[in-house]
Amino acid sequence: MTKSHKKQQHDNSIMLPKTPTGITGLDEITSGGLPKGRPTLICGEAGCGKTLMSLEFIIRGAIMFNEPGVFMAFEEKAEELAMNVASLGFDLHKLQAENKVKLDHVRIDRSEIEETGEYDLEGLFIRLGYAIDSIGAKRVVLDTLENLFSGLSNQIILRAELRRLFSFLKTKGVTAIITGEKGDGNSLTRQGLEEYVSDCVILLDHRVINQISTRRLRVVKYRGSQHGTNEYPFLIDEDGISVLPVTSLKLEKEVSSKRVSSGIPALDNMLGGKGFFKGSSVLVSGTAGTGKTSLAAYFANETCKQNKRCLYFAFEESPKQIIRNMKSINVDLKQYIDNGLLQFYASRPTLYGLEMHLVSMYKIIKKFKPEAIILDPITNLITVGSVSEVKSMLVRLIDFLQEEQITVMFTALSLNTIVSEQTDEGVSSLVDAWLLVRDIEYNGERNRGMYIMKSRGMKHSNQVREFIITDKGLDLVDVYLGPEGVLTGSAREAQKLKEKAGVALRDFAVSRKDKEIIRKRKMLESKISNLQAEFESAEEELNKIYIEEELKQGILEKNREDITNMRKGLMFTENNIKNKK
Repeated sequence: MTKSHKKQQHDNSIMLPKTPTGITGLDEITSGGLPKGRPTLICGEAGCGKTLMSLEFIIRGAIMFNEPGVFMAFEEKAEELAMNVASLGFDLHKLQAENKVKLDHVRIDRSEIEETGEYDLEGLFIRLGYAIDSIGAKRVVLDTLENLFSGLSNQIILRAELRRLFSFLKTKGVTAIITGEKGDGNSLTRQGLEEYVSDCVILLDHRVINQISTRRLRVVKYRGSQHGTNEYPFLIDEDGISVLPVTSLKLEKEVSSKRVSSGIPALDNMLGGKGFFKGSSVLVSGTAGTGKTSLAAYFANETCKQNKRCLYFAFEESPKQIIRNMKSINVDLKQYIDNGLLQFYASRPTLYGLEMHLVSMYKIIKKFKPEAIILDPITNLITVGSVSEVKSMLVRLIDFLQEEQITVMFTALSLNTIVSEQTDEGVSSLVDAWLLVRDIEYNGERNRGMYIMKSRGMKHSNQVREFIITDKGLDLVDVYLGPEGVLTGSAREAQKLKEKAGVALRDFAVSRKDKEIIRKRKMLESKISNLQAEFESAEEELNKIYIEEELKQGILEKNREDITNMRKGLMFTENNIKNKK
């Protein structure tokens, strides 16, 4: 409930004192309960729940608010009433013994009224006044007015007596409920007057559409108080009556930045590495056999693994089927059922109408207080309502779960293989995250691919991942981009082997080329060495000739010098000889 709504309810309670009914949801619709010290009319056709609602008003008032009550019946006997509510866990005999409730059956004999020709409520006032005073009653129920006035045909007297009755109840200061049967046409009651003199009028309806029955409640009028004006479904079960106010007009819900894991690390990585936002709504859609239930089971398993409660609403498989099937992917859900962290509620959608399913879910959620909920699959709900009705129901469920900060995962069957912007339920635009699992057929093989179509408020991957289901669990792997596009399954493995073989061949070719290069290098180095040797040999030969020439030249020069010196010596000798002579 929003702060503004709480403030509004508080202001209304100051202006008009109210008596809480204790009936789940009804006090919220009426902004606090029925008008205190004033009469309220509950009308409707036979079997719509008038007597039970008014009786529960008396019983819950005595038990929850310590307000004694008087139930005056003109149709059913006290023993019959006690027996009827015993199945709901209410002990009327005990409450009567404790002077918290007084049951009084008044027999109206039409023949006696016809014989006397006179009719007034003086005797009823005395009897009712005594019952009120005997236990200090704060609440009164008269069930039903039709039996009280069954022998009266004079409309003038009837109107006068009705006004006297309502005035008497106000005088006694009790909060009263008067039940009445629906009249013909547009009239709420048979007399057509009760709705005008009542301060509050509640209309109950029991309708059957497509062989599915639904009970609905509408506050027709409420003097001096704001109230819900829509039709609200209500459920009668072992806990009594539960009414769910399902229409939310203001988007003022609190949000959380905390994250919850999907149970699959690779999927969490695609969602920014942390998973979904707490209190968000997640849609998993895909064709049959793509693994939607497996994803939901993994999410439930992860929630319970964190020691948090999870509710699983199954509309297609029984809990035992789901538990057995999930063991094949290494998920044991039974252990969490045994320790009270996981609860299954499985039923065919045709068990109730859509509104009754919503009320039932509301009750179970309030009682179990889970942190995560799974609805698998929501497409089955189309069998009990149109697409627009299913969408309306899911919108109201999402609103309620967001207020309670409960993370919900829906699974939906896609009726075609074409990726579109809307699922068949039309809720893809309403959810916070949308995961699409598709079949990828290639090379005579069917594999699965996962897309994150959207995830509000977080960075997420826009790439396709291959979704693998094995006996070890679920995983997401990168798809393989081959020459012909995206490859999955055996085609991916074949391409990997092919490329691995190519790498091996390339490595072998490179190795062979390296060896060839080494051989050629060695050959060239050998040739270079030989040429170097030849060059050195030739150089040595050339140097040898050069040295020999130099030696020869030196010897010749020396010989020439020696000869010259010898000649000079001979000439000197000859000259000396000549001089001596």
